[in-house]
Order: sequence, then C-alpha cells, then structure tokens
Amino acid sequence: MATEEPKFTLLEKSEPFELREYAPQIVAEVTVTGDLDSASSQGFRLIAAYIFGQNQVSEKIAMTTPVGIESSSESKSAKIAMTTPVGIQADQTDKGADQRWTVSFVMPSEYTIDTLPKPLNSQVKIRPIPAEKKAVIIFSGFYDEEKVAEKTKSLEEWVKAKNWKTVGVPQFARYNPPWTLPFMRRNEILIQVRD
Repeated sequence: MATEEPKFTLLEKSEPFELREYAPQIVAEVTVTGDLDSASSQGFRLIAAYIFGQNQVSEKIAMTTPVGIESSSESKSAKIAMTTPVGIQADQTDKGADQRWTVSFVMPSEYTIDTLPKPLNSQVKIRPIPAEKKAVIIFSGFYDEEKVAEKTKSLEEWVKAKNWKTVGVPQFARYNPPWTLPFMRRNEILIQVRD
C-alpha cells in the first residue's frame, strides 16, 4: 500500500518547479536543536514514537510522507540553511549545534484535530494548517546544506519572476528512507506564496 502524502492540486508546472494548492492538514511537530542531520534524526525519532503508539490511547498512526524540517527561529522571515519533508526549516542566524529546527509529519487525512490521539510526550505538538499555495522545486540525490541553499535560491528566483510574495520561510521535504538509492530519492523545497 502506498504511503499517504499531503493532498494538493497542481496549479502550474515548469520543471523542476510547481505551484500547488494544498488542502488543510494537521501536523505533529517537535522543536529540536543541532545541525541538520542530528536535528532531523532526533525529531524523526520523537514523532515516530508518537505515531507508533506513544499517545494517550496507544494507537498506531499510519506513517505519511514527507518529513518536513524548517527553522524554528523567532523571526520567521529568516532564510533557511536547510529543511526536509520530514519537514525541516532553520534560521541561518543560528549555526551549528545550537541551531533550532521544527521537524514535522503530516497526519493521515482520516483524522481531525479532535480524533487524533494526544501525544504522551509534551515535546510533540499537534497543529492544524489551513489551505495554502506553495511554490516547490523538486530534486533527487543526496542533500547537504550547500545543495539545499542552491535549490532554495533557484526557487526564490522563480517565485520572484512570477511576481508572487513569499510567506514565512522555506521548508525542506524528504520523501524517502535513508537507504534509498540517490537517483531514486525525492526531495523538495517548498515555500508558501500569495499573488
């Protein structure tokens, strides 16, 4: 059975770029510190524990993709160094081991905010996200801070050329497990936009 991904409508495509309209969704997220790799691993483990039954009713919740990572800086206008779906986002003003990241999983669409089991770990937060438009760049292979920065810059240039305004900070989304062959990996950088 295929892993569920967030639902969206494709509004525009100009490879490797896309403009998508995402349906409302619910995320489970944690804030962690460290470099991108350690924060991604730590955040993934905390949320995985929640979906594997560390919740008030010991219910297992289906895994979804991507994992997202984004900066959890106070200033949401700050640029990211790197993110992933798992979603990951980071503030470039914080570097290295003290960098703060928000790691998130989108919850399966069968749940509402009222039916989703409550986490036992207070670090795991549940948050609804309204419908939103996102500009996206898709790429494969391994990622590092330099590659994510390069792809983010390309996405920002495409958004600017379209005369859209960005909202918030970019998010890095990672769709595959670490053992996936590089050429088969799907990575994305997403940023919310408005006309």
